[in-house]
Amino acid sequence: MPKNYQPNPNLRSISHQLRKNMTPQERHLWYDFLNSYEISFRRQVVIGNYIVDFYCRNAKLAVEIDGSQHYIPDSIEYDKKRTEYLESCGIKVLRFLNKDIDRNFENSCAYIDLNVKQRIG
Repeated sequence: MPKNYQPNPNLRSISHQLRKNMTPQERHLWYDFLNSYEISFRRQVVIGNYIVDFYCRNAKLAVEIDGSQHYIPDSIEYDKKRTEYLESCGIKVLRFLNKDIDRNFENSCAYIDLNVKQRIG
């Protein structure tokens, strides 16, 4: 596991602001599924030098909701490095597009549920 797995304390205030200003899709997933899910998730969690949208510590599973800003070349490269780092920490990353949450909410939730249960055993 990378030695910088510890949360960067400089990102705490940013993660707090992100919790207060969630996107509509993040709000929907949080308030209509993850917040009351049987296994605990947290939102806007600092892991090393990154902030993940949602994180289940028990399953070592991160859930990311990607908007259009994730399609520009710099963001694609950043997301790739970020995912590689998280995976090097033993964390599986699930990525959903905003439209997945908007149009296919139930199946997105079922996919998260399946992955959590597979990882916990």
